[in-house]
Amino acid sequence: MSHRDSSKNRWLIALGAVAIHLSIGSIYAYSIYQNPLNESVGWSTSTVTLGFSIAVFVLGITAAFLGKYVEEYGPRKAGLAAAVLYGLGMVGSGLSVQLGSLPMFLATFGVVGGMGIGLGYISPIGTLVEWFPDRRGMATGLAVMGFGAGALLTGPLGNYLIQGYGVATTFYALGALYFVLMTLGASYLQKPGKDWLPEGMQDEENAQEKASGALSGLDVMTAAQARTSPRFYLVWLIIFINVSAGIMLLAFASPMLQRIAGADATTAAFIVGYIGIFNGGGRIFWSTVSDYIGRTTTYGAFMVIQILAFAVMPEVAGVWMLAGLLFLVITCYGGGFACLPAYLSDLFGTKEVSAIHGYALTAWSAAGIAGPQLASFVLDTTGNYTSALYVINAALVVGLVVVAVLRWRIGKLKESNRSSGHTGATTD
Repeated sequence: MSHRDSSKNRWLIALGAVAIHLSIGSIYAYSIYQNPLNESVGWSTSTVTLGFSIAVFVLGITAAFLGKYVEEYGPRKAGLAAAVLYGLGMVGSGLSVQLGSLPMFLATFGVVGGMGIGLGYISPIGTLVEWFPDRRGMATGLAVMGFGAGALLTGPLGNYLIQGYGVATTFYALGALYFVLMTLGASYLQKPGKDWLPEGMQDEENAQEKASGALSGLDVMTAAQARTSPRFYLVWLIIFINVSAGIMLLAFASPMLQRIAGADATTAAFIVGYIGIFNGGGRIFWSTVSDYIGRTTTYGAFMVIQILAFAVMPEVAGVWMLAGLLFLVITCYGGGFACLPAYLSDLFGTKEVSAIHGYALTAWSAAGIAGPQLASFVLDTTGNYTSALYVINAALVVGLVVVAVLRWRIGKLKESNRSSGHTGATTD
């Protein structure tokens, strides 16, 4: 059976992608399980956090290794498989809580659920890039906005269920809900037919090349070719640094607000609750902007904004001034994820962008461990957040240099290919 059909409505395809990402984005609300699990089964905070860490690690590895599965079997089958895995992971977590089995919880939520998140994250992305060749950034940003905003759905709903029915029943109910949402979203996913173009592009010169190829002057690559190219590793490093900075703030936002700006615990919790809005909003805002100013410029802007923000944070006196800087950095964190699929299609073409995207997401797994651990080490060593902020800032300066090197690399490749009249895929 063909994975392609041009009769579908591309905006409903985007809605299906949002349904999948909204479900798996519930992992951002994982903190709602901390106290209930501690009280109901006696698991320590660090032990419960291990479930989250395993899930983030597994999602990155799954995205890397199952990208080829998405390319081979299509987004619908991949999305349905993700629905089964994530649903089973959540239901298995509920059973683990009832049985009081920590190893089972780590295996179901961390490993099985993490696989569902990783596969669900990449399954609609390549499809959206093909349906929206005229708005690659906006389309993929719309989907991953759902991932960033997933906590807005799960946070209040999960708390309500925990208080009324207990944590085990909450896992069962949310698992069933996510399975239904992801199944509905995946069922409509389909790649457009060969040579399909949206109305606005049909009369453009070289429209087919623009729709399926990389930026003018760059070669289209397979996933195997892309992962050995210098430009891929430059992008990987940019994502690693950008995610490390954002995830460090996600891990330490509340205590930073209290220590640096003097916020009380209630105010800090209130501010942290708004982070999901800026995480999700930054994804659609920056990805849309990137369609107009270019992806390399956008990533350069992320680095500059965060360098300035991290430099100012230790000197900020007001609670809401610090909160504003936190929100600004988090928009860059979310925007980095949102712009990535479109950027990869710019650099390598859309041929195997799902697989390439999966490889690139290993930067997320690495940063999920490195960012908080580095900040924790510096904090334990120095006893203050100022040093940790300066260390992250130094990494962001390196990130800005890497963006400049990538821009230079892209320019050299374009110039070389134009002067030689070369077309076709090569490793650079």
